[in-house]
Amino acid sequence: MLRRGELPQLAAAILLAVGGEIALSGSVAAQDLAIPPVTFPTLPRQAASAQGFVPAGWSLEAQAAGDLDRDGIPDLALVLRQTEPKNVIANENGLGDNPLDTNPRILAVAVRSGPSGDYVLRLENHMLIPRRDDPVFADPLSETGGISIERGALRVGLYQFASAGGWGMSTTTYSFQFRGGQFVLIGFDRDSVARNTGVTESISINYLAGKMKIAHGTISSDASKVVWKRVAPRPPTIDEIGSGLEFDPER
Repeated sequence: MLRRGELPQLAAAILLAVGGEIALSGSVAAQDLAIPPVTFPTLPRQAASAQGFVPAGWSLEAQAAGDLDRDGIPDLALVLRQTEPKNVIANENGLGDNPLDTNPRILAVAVRSGPSGDYVLRLENHMLIPRRDDPVFADPLSETGGISIERGALRVGLYQFASAGGWGMSTTTYSFQFRGGQFVLIGFDRDSVARNTGVTESISINYLAGKMKIAHGTISSDASKVVWKRVAPRPPTIDEIGSGLEFDPER
């Protein structure tokens, strides 16, 4: 994941590299692709290890360990990905990845029942990490994306970049806290840049404090215009967010 202040430097480098890019209205590459339907499996409710939660036809793509339920015992956050060959489809339009891997992911969390006990499944989410269905958009877990457990919070980072069809690029980080059997959003950070103009926007929300900070600027200057807002007293749960790339915290 990018640290604060790193996005403008990265954007500047990309802006120079793609200065001759032509922005298209809509993704031509995705128009003729038939994305196969997916039936998600039901994960085991309990297992002795991370591998025990991986169903047949899926792989353990990423994992992180840390205490999420505040009992002093490390828990597990997992990213599972389907390995179905039929979901890797040909893209003959000439834009974006060819072939395109549309295999979906599951974000799962399992808490340990004791120092030597099994892990118990507490989260099975199919939406926050969106499935790839457009070859011109980067994998949301590439570059700065990924999962971690930091200071008792589950953190999920997503990356958005299109090689055609638009100039926007962004990194988004969600922070969730395990409360009352649910994962509740406590922090949201999104840094975005328009690669053609260099205009930047940073949104940072602390749901525990009820505050949102919005900063607008450009990659050519350290100066920014900052606006503070209050946020709703009831933050969403992870299952209420939907796609992590489409969530609008001001809606």
